[in-house]
Amino acid sequence: TMDLMNNFTSVLRRALVQTFYPILQQAIGFGSAFEGWTASEEEVVYRVLIPLTPPLGHFFHLEPDTDQQRPGRNFRVLVNLECHCPREQQGAYPLCFLHHPDVVRRVTGLPNLLDTLCTDSYLDVKKTVRWFRTLVRASWRRLPQSRSWNLALLPSKRSCNLRLTNSQESFQVRVLLGVRRHSSDIFISSRSRGAHTPSTMWPETYTVAETKFFRHMAGQAPQDSTHLKCLQLLTGVLARKSFSTHAIKTIVMRLLNTLPASQWQRKYFLLQLSDALEKLRFSLEEKHLEHFIVGNRRLPQEIRLPPDIRGARPLNLFYGLVQNPAAHSRAMQAYLDL
Repeated sequence: TMDLMNNFTSVLRRALVQTFYPILQQAIGFGSAFEGWTASEEEVVYRVLIPLTPPLGHFFHLEPDTDQQRPGRNFRVLVNLECHCPREQQGAYPLCFLHHPDVVRRVTGLPNLLDTLCTDSYLDVKKTVRWFRTLVRASWRRLPQSRSWNLALLPSKRSCNLRLTNSQESFQVRVLLGVRRHSSDIFISSRSRGAHTPSTMWPETYTVAETKFFRHMAGQAPQDSTHLKCLQLLTGVLARKSFSTHAIKTIVMRLLNTLPASQWQRKYFLLQLSDALEKLRFSLEEKHLEHFIVGNRRLPQEIRLPPDIRGARPLNLFYGLVQNPAAHSRAMQAYLDL
């Protein structure tokens, strides 16, 4: 999967080098398939994020969304033009993006980013994904994988979903586009917040940092560690009881971050399951489960967080149970049934 995505980004970067479209950075794999566990018995879906950086003459300014009606932390990407005038000729240089955009457009014959993928000066998710899908379709035959795989583009407005098949196997790649925050492991991405997510909204995502945490634990845990099997089993069972996979994953990550690595040996497997279920029961009773990344000051040093994330008040993943007593009763009954 990563070879495929790196080939795509290399080909597309060469095709876009003389344009004013976003610059595609190296893809980053995240999620269960890259962390070493998956609860699904269906077709494997590999999730990757491709960071975008602004083209020549442009810069991105991330604006937090202040609408309290929308869940989570969300941003908009304001696209501004940069001044390229020599310092002593402010406003006089004819190929300055900021002062003479029409001249630049006329000389190069190319529109700037504001003319193509933006809505009201904000980078538009749906336009950007549509642009990327078009590039993928046009460049597929230039990739070595095209000689042994068939590619199908699946419908989606906020991601580029690829299905690759040959005579023996099939798998999916779900590509999200994003912008990195402050050289950290936190991104804003094209993922959806629901059916009515505005096209200029880019939700903050912590999945790259979570995957990096699992890589860190792989180096710390004993050779016979069963933490991934524990997570796989719990998500496979609890998801059928309507518990969210992310909540279960959060519980396991919190245990990994607090229990000594020696307690994750195979002989303690039942104890691991018991600890996780007890943590779930306590969290349900308290209607409180803290987000693993936001506000966590005990993360490994190699996981880089923006200052506002590290110092933030931790989000409560079970906030909906506080607001909805009926949902809380159903969740407690589901736990008891289990």
